[in-house]
Amino acid sequence: MKNTKAVSTALTDSLNQVLADSYALMSLTHLAHWNVEGEGFFALHTAFQTQYEELFTAIDEIAERIRALNAYAIGGLGTFAQAARMKEFAAPMSQEKYVKLLIEANEKLLADAVAARDLAGQANDAESQDLMIGRITLHQKTVWMLKSYLK
Repeated sequence: MKNTKAVSTALTDSLNQVLADSYALMSLTHLAHWNVEGEGFFALHTAFQTQYEELFTAIDEIAERIRALNAYAIGGLGTFAQAARMKEFAAPMSQEKYVKLLIEANEKLLADAVAARDLAGQANDAESQDLMIGRITLHQKTVWMLKSYLK
């Protein structure tokens, strides 16, 4: 039999990782939204806005799930940046470079969401598992859309 407290701590740590990733990705996507230029400006500007607004909502849901599990959500820009360990970027860049870097960031978040989903399954926490499945589905779609832009 698994140590329930250890599984629970691992799960909330994993959810906090997804929280940090989501916050970092929101910030990077917002930066790309502000600074993207060129022929595809309107499409990318709009797509990036949709993505960062969705992430803002998701961040709250993830943090509240952590609290519902009787743990505490991490916070603060430095804490999020340190936990997420995502490659930061600065403007100006080409549209393609913004898209490529956002694909990498989404894929990092995806890997961490899969780990959290699996831990939720081990903990028999269907609610956390469902939350992560939703995040995985959304970020898989985002990666597909961003990759499609590059074709």
